[in-house]
Amino acid sequence: MYAVFSAGETCGFQAWVSCPAVSLVLHYLRDWGPTLAELRRVLRPGGRLIASVDHPFVAYTIQEPRPDYFATTSYTFDWTFGGQTVPMKFWRKPLNAMTDVFATAGFRLSTISEPQPDPAARELFPDGFHDLSAKPCFLFFVAEAPPSATGSDD
Repeated sequence: MYAVFSAGETCGFQAWVSCPAVSLVLHYLRDWGPTLAELRRVLRPGGRLIASVDHPFVAYTIQEPRPDYFATTSYTFDWTFGGQTVPMKFWRKPLNAMTDVFATAGFRLSTISEPQPDPAARELFPDGFHDLSAKPCFLFFVAEAPPSATGSDD
């Protein structure tokens, strides 16, 4: 079973999910705190959250002049969807701010990784494969909810 909720929405359930995936969502939010707190609230004890975000160095290196790395800053790209151009606003924050907000929401980070493309992608995407292999693009987080004090996952 799965459910979809907006980032600012609450679902009304407690300890309901065991492994939500939040892929390439958080970097659209200035403040990750309320969203991560809601995810933690609905996560079963011992459950885990899998999240991916733009690597903080991506936005840092594309902006001129370069922003203060340790500040939360925004940047905008124009994307075209169905012939319409739409401004997409992203929020870049330093790695320590990312890890801090997970901890503040009650998670324990078990993994932070900088994924590499699958070698099979070299044939499918020869032009982009080198860039994806040689530059940081994304961060993956695995954040765990501590098990309940009784040892039960209910």
